[in-house]
Amino acid sequence: MDDSWQVYDVTLQSRLFLGTAQYPSPSIMKAAVEASNAQVLTTSLRRQAPATGGGETWWKQLQALGRHILPNTAGCRNAKEAITLAQMARELFETNWIKLEITGDDYNLQPNTLELLVATEELQKQGFNVFAYTTEDLVVCKRLKDLGCQVIMPWGSPIGTGKGILNPYALKTLRERLTDVNLVVDAGIGLPSHVAQVMELGFDGVLLNTSIARCDDPAQMAVAMHHASISGRLAYLAGAIAERETAVASTPVIGTPFWQSKEN
Repeated sequence: MDDSWQVYDVTLQSRLFLGTAQYPSPSIMKAAVEASNAQVLTTSLRRQAPATGGGETWWKQLQALGRHILPNTAGCRNAKEAITLAQMARELFETNWIKLEITGDDYNLQPNTLELLVATEELQKQGFNVFAYTTEDLVVCKRLKDLGCQVIMPWGSPIGTGKGILNPYALKTLRERLTDVNLVVDAGIGLPSHVAQVMELGFDGVLLNTSIARCDDPAQMAVAMHHASISGRLAYLAGAIAERETAVASTPVIGTPFWQSKEN
């Protein structure tokens, strides 16, 4: 079955995006990437410092993986910082793709949606393809869409927590109301069951990092996440039954039983 999807100017088959931070070694990261079948990798320009600290080596390692690179603005605190970093990333990675992240709180790393909207509007004008990392706020996501953002990335729960989907109602509402943009859940995913849940809701994809990079066997977990994304997607396409409050017999009772006791 061809279930490819269009992400800006690229057609993808995989519905997993993979982060590249926190792995024990480059070789383990490479094994996890290959096991996941992910076609898009994210990396932080600010945290890698390409001009110093081995950044050029890191870039060569990413290139060798043969995936689409999605640079991000992780670590930025306001729109100005994020716009500047996006411009640097476009020059370094030679792509108009940018995952726009602006942190608003140090405790739970919640996105600053006010600054996000400012930065999105400006970067869209500059020809960037913005992947906006945000909360599950419907009003904010609708505004991002109005600004021309074609990929919106609401969080499932705070980054790195592994708590999964804390507000399924809000995510379900986003999918129902925003039918003509790509929605990719980003952050908080801890288990393959979380991935399946996201895909069952009809989301286009899932972005993972910590749940794979920090587990005991990243490559094996990557395989599990890959299959979970396929399973959840197939379930969504199959059209699951509606949830009910009362039991419904799978085998209706018609007439009298075919078996009766000898006493009767």
